[in-house]
Amino acid sequence: MIAIRPRPYRPSALRPRVFHSVALVCLLALGASGCGLSAELDRESNPERTPAPSPSPAVVPSSAPPRPDLSLPDLSLPELPEPSPDVPGRRAEDCPKSGLRFEADQGDAAMGLRAMGLDVTNCGDRPYELNGYPAVTVLDGSGEPFPGVPTVEGTDKVSMAPEDPGPRPITLGPGETAHAALYWRMNNTDGVYLRVAPKKGDDTVTVEPPYPLDIGPENVLGTTAWQPAQPAQPTQPSRPR
Repeated sequence: MIAIRPRPYRPSALRPRVFHSVALVCLLALGASGCGLSAELDRESNPERTPAPSPSPAVVPSSAPPRPDLSLPDLSLPELPEPSPDVPGRRAEDCPKSGLRFEADQGDAAMGLRAMGLDVTNCGDRPYELNGYPAVTVLDGSGEPFPGVPTVEGTDKVSMAPEDPGPRPITLGPGETAHAALYWRMNNTDGVYLRVAPKKGDDTVTVEPPYPLDIGPENVLGTTAWQPAQPAQPTQPSRPR
C-alpha cells in the first residue's frame, strides 16, 4: 500500500487580492450607507425639503463720500460808498443849526409839466418868521450848479403851471411846517440835488429829492411862495416820469 503524504499548507497568493477587493466593497458600501444616513437625517430635520438659505455675501462698505461743506456763506453787507464831499449838507441831521429842516416829496407829472413839493419844518425851539419865496438852486451829481437852469419866483414862466398864490407872512412855531411848490417842463437831463434856503441870503442846505429833476438845460424852475402846510393827502403823487 502506497502511503500518500499530504502537501504542506501554503497560503494562496490570491487571498490578499480577494481581501483587498472585499475591503474596497465594504468601504464603498459604508460610504453609500453614510451618504444615505446623511440624507435620511436631512429629511428628518427638514421634512418640507426647504432649501437652506445661502449665506449672504459680506457687504464691503464703499469709501465714504466727501462730507459737504457746511460752512455758512459770507452774509455781511457790502460797504456803502461814502457821500461825495463835493455835495455840502448831505449829512443827515436831527435838526440843522438853522433850526429848519427841508424835505422834497416824490413829485407829480402831467402833459410834460413837472411838480415837486418842498416843505420846511421848524425843528428848533423858537418861532421862525417866513414871508416870501424859497431860494432854490438845482445841482448836478457832483454838487455843482446845474448849467442853464435859472430859478424864478412865481410860475408865470413855466407853461401850464398853476397860479402862484403869492407871499404872505407866516410864523412857524416849533414843530410846524410850511409848504412851497416847484414847477418845470420836462427835459432829457436830470438835476440830482437842490440847494435850498428859506429866502435869499439865508444859510443854505442841500436836499436830495426822491427822484432827480428832469429839467435839463435851457429850462426854468418856478417856485410858489411859502404857505402853511395842508394836512397830508391819503394818496401819494406819482413819480414825475
